[in-house]
Amino acid sequence: MQYRRVCLESLGYTLPEEIVTTDELECRLDPVYQRLQLPHGRLELMTGIRERRFFPPGTLPGTIDIQSGEKAIQASCIDREHIGALVHGSVCRDYLEPATACGVHHGLELSSDCMIYDVSNACLGVLTGMLQIANMIELGQIRAGLVVGTECGRQLVENTIDRLNTDQSLNRRNIKDFIASLTIGSGSVAILLCDEELSQTKNHLTAASIVAHTDQHHLCRSQGMENFMSTDSEQLLNEGVATGVATFGRFLEATDWRQDKIDKTICHQVGIAHRKLLFEALDLDTRRDYSTFETLGNTGAVALPLSMALALEAGHIQPDERVAMLGIGSGINCQMIGLHWQESRVLGELPTPEQVSS
Repeated sequence: MQYRRVCLESLGYTLPEEIVTTDELECRLDPVYQRLQLPHGRLELMTGIRERRFFPPGTLPGTIDIQSGEKAIQASCIDREHIGALVHGSVCRDYLEPATACGVHHGLELSSDCMIYDVSNACLGVLTGMLQIANMIELGQIRAGLVVGTECGRQLVENTIDRLNTDQSLNRRNIKDFIASLTIGSGSVAILLCDEELSQTKNHLTAASIVAHTDQHHLCRSQGMENFMSTDSEQLLNEGVATGVATFGRFLEATDWRQDKIDKTICHQVGIAHRKLLFEALDLDTRRDYSTFETLGNTGAVALPLSMALALEAGHIQPDERVAMLGIGSGINCQMIGLHWQESRVLGELPTPEQVSS
């Protein structure tokens, strides 16, 4: 997929205030740790995750979507009347129906002509929404579109802790299937894309590549963020990296970029082992990458774009740089997007009325 008229104009994000350390989680896991004689500190050592954040219990993703979406709109300076599509792309949703995007559409006061729907694609949902909106813009069907997503991982982590402490059938071997659930965190992001004529930043989306390696779809299964997740972490890691390698070859062809000419990368945030193995396999320099799993954990479908927003805010990405968004999700699916960056517009906090008036 190649693009000529699509720009990534702005991002908005919302981080939960509550921080929960891995050390705290392991203290809560003391019953199973003692029973199986597991050493304290192994979870952080295995994953590289020191902490993660959680929204308050009972938080509906759509309510946070509205906050992040409003930030992205304000950062873009684009009239919301131009937004012709709204996609909610995270794993977490408010209800089975209606679409979470409906409440977000109402909260953001978007046009009645705006197409709205939810996309479900595990950790690639937000990126999938980006590509769908990019395609609509490239075809001239809409002038701008907004992708939102909010992951609320608290219930999954807490349910997993309860299960590990009470299930006497668990042993040192099969407990590994639950480790991935303990890496989950919460966060929210919104991405606004528009056509070149509307854009003030000229952050061109150049190309994208996808690979569906679905013969491995059984390696990670979940009934939702509020229920249990079973993951063959080791096999998923190996198969995911192999799928990433296959996609990266197609990505270089689609973008017509040389590997050593990629200035910056943003990857899906899983943990230290995934990052190390993937970047070795792709022969990419981790110093060009920006990681957030250390303090945010794995925030599902928002992990990559949220890391992108934080990387931009930190000045990691500079004008005239080639940026590769490297997305890998269970299924196994892989999507990679190339951007030629120029100007960063990111909003993490809404301005006060005094700031607006000034």
